[in-house]
Amino acid sequence: MEAIIRAGLSQLGLLDRVPPEAPGQLAEYGRLLLEKNRVMNLTAITDPEQAARLHMLDCAALLTVCDLRGRRLIDVGTGAGFPGLVLKILEPSLELTLLDGLAKRLDWLGEVCAALRLEGVVRLHGRAEELSREPGLRDSFDVAAARAVAELRVLCELCLPFVRPGGLFVAMKGPGGGEELAGAAGALSALGGAPEGCRSYPVPGAEVTHQAVLIRKNAPTPPGYPRRWARIQKAPL
Repeated sequence: MEAIIRAGLSQLGLLDRVPPEAPGQLAEYGRLLLEKNRVMNLTAITDPEQAARLHMLDCAALLTVCDLRGRRLIDVGTGAGFPGLVLKILEPSLELTLLDGLAKRLDWLGEVCAALRLEGVVRLHGRAEELSREPGLRDSFDVAAARAVAELRVLCELCLPFVRPGGLFVAMKGPGGGEELAGAAGALSALGGAPEGCRSYPVPGAEVTHQAVLIRKNAPTPPGYPRRWARIQKAPL
């Protein structure tokens, strides 16, 4: 995996910008992921080469889209640590919070951080629509990121409340990201956000192109948001 990751980072123009140990750390992360996946459902990808490309390099490509140096980032619904942990490995100055609703996943991510000697990673257990109302979390992060299958209007209501005014929400999407962004205009208006466009990027060696949807937070999220999860699902903004 390390050779694939190293070549992919070079193709993305990132190899000279990341710590020299980063490709090896990402490969070890991938090995730990596939090993744990035998007993815990973390990923549908079980091939090491595909894990290197469709997990590690896909997440790494976000560094070609936005500057995360010294930023405070929350990864909402992090799952197996994507994209947050990959970004932390590649940009150690990142202040990272991993949020997930399953404690067992967060426990494993703590083991990964220990194995890779990553410091300054906060693991937060709970539901986004509840935790984003907490002081110190609401309207406070430079960047919120989500790599999820949820529709963009839903993701906006879950993620934008965490972002400080002036900050950025980044949603990792497939080729239909632009259409989702166009359909989320009402949600952005209600939540204090504004579209900043979609940035397409190739995933090295995977013959696919993904999109990062960028949303700028212009004003604090009104106190009525986010709503309860059942309401968010039933009636997206």
